[in-house]
Amino acid sequence: MDAVKLMKELKVNYEQEAHYRPKETGLHLIEATAQGDSRISAKCRDAKVEDLWSLTSFFGYSTQTFVLAVSLLDRFLAMIKIQPKHLSCVSLSCLHMAAKVTEEECNLTPTVELIRIGQCRFTVSDLCRMEKIVAEKLNFKSKAVTALTFLHLYHQLALFHSTDRKESLNLEKLEAQLKACLCRISFSKAKPSVLALSLLRQEIKAIRSEDMLEIAYHIQRHLKIEDRELLLWSEQVAQCLSEYASPECSKPNHRKLQWIVSRRTAQNLHSHRSVPELPTIPEGCWDESESEDSCEDMMSSGEESLSSSLGSDAEGTFFPLHLRRQTHNQYLHV
Repeated sequence: MDAVKLMKELKVNYEQEAHYRPKETGLHLIEATAQGDSRISAKCRDAKVEDLWSLTSFFGYSTQTFVLAVSLLDRFLAMIKIQPKHLSCVSLSCLHMAAKVTEEECNLTPTVELIRIGQCRFTVSDLCRMEKIVAEKLNFKSKAVTALTFLHLYHQLALFHSTDRKESLNLEKLEAQLKACLCRISFSKAKPSVLALSLLRQEIKAIRSEDMLEIAYHIQRHLKIEDRELLLWSEQVAQCLSEYASPECSKPNHRKLQWIVSRRTAQNLHSHRSVPELPTIPEGCWDESESEDSCEDMMSSGEESLSSSLGSDAEGTFFPLHLRRQTHNQYLHV
């Protein structure tokens, strides 16, 4: 794709991104919810996104699948009030929906296996019904404009216009940094175009390329992104990646994950539990008055995140427990 077509596609996606952003009022209400409350808190949401990252890596899914799943999850949570015990069904539904759009059919994980490996307590019919609800509420068909959309376009433009081919940007590293940011709900409030440009500028500064920095500036001017807005999110991205690169925060590698579990956990994974059908789901939306829960009794209770069920020997804020204390990945250092 030549530069003119890239810029046109960039402009089209920029004009559409507002339709795929979560409601900011809903995100604020999630952030204001205390841990242990009857509604989803920011910590609860972040832990579930870590679980999605784990499952994405485990099944060999692409970054596009993960980013789309997080986009669907955030948009749904910012629109519909649910209890923490219902979150596993919603998040796994988002992952399955994203995978069906972005992955080859032959690489799709069977629904029953997705539930089993995810250690969830609901049935295939529950998951299918939840997918229909999410798709209907979000008017989801087959695509969404995400920060990854812009990151890929920015990367192509930077390489196309760069005169110094030695100063190439590592797309895999940029994608990994984006995934780290998405593990914090605060970045869900950023415009995808701005978040992606903040990541690009951060990496350009790291490789000290004046040539590419000028390209990033022209992209900013083309999209009419304000300096103040870009500076705000660039600072937050820099802080996040600084913490992410610290020795206290271990990173997952890019190999397909292999889980080492106890005998009891293995038996649970291979057992087929009988789970009652879910009751009818009453519907409602977030509002600033915080009315009664809209998804009360939506699912069977007792759900826990993978992060809390796979061990207790890890530290850090970004990643599931079974990913901690692994060798730092060379692509993920800032």
